[in-house]
Amino acid sequence: MAMAAAVLLAVAAVVMVEVAAAATYTVGAPAGLWDMQTDYAEWVKTKTFHPGDNITFTYSPELHDVVEVTEAGYDACSSANNISAFRTGNDVVALAAVGTRYFLCGLTGHCGNGMKIRVDVVAGGTAPGPAPAASSTTTAASPVVSGFGSGLLVAVVTAAFW
Repeated sequence: MAMAAAVLLAVAAVVMVEVAAAATYTVGAPAGLWDMQTDYAEWVKTKTFHPGDNITFTYSPELHDVVEVTEAGYDACSSANNISAFRTGNDVVALAAVGTRYFLCGLTGHCGNGMKIRVDVVAGGTAPGPAPAASSTTTAASPVVSGFGSGLLVAVVTAAFW
């Protein structure tokens, strides 16, 4: 029974850390607008997207839309055969898995004038920069907690604790 409780506690901790680690990016921030003035290629260079993150497109629905397309659609600035389309003016897109996602404005001429963005979603452990050093604390009756570069904490309960 105690072992089942320990496993359940560890799983809950992992889920809470993963949810807490998710980020939401407003496309084009700091101005935060999906428009024809923003350099999206430059904006995306400063971001690292991971599964669980969200991107938000903010715009006037009378002037723009957001269309998710294939790589070929992105390269050709074509919203034909799109994957999905958004038209609310405040569209939140979940980045659920590793891979590349392509978005553009489907209104004539907008994509050609720079309203397109390529978002590369990478695994949690592949962020640029050095990983933080792992640390651990051990006592005869306390859990061992180790930190890993991905930000994930894993609790291992010692036999003496139970």
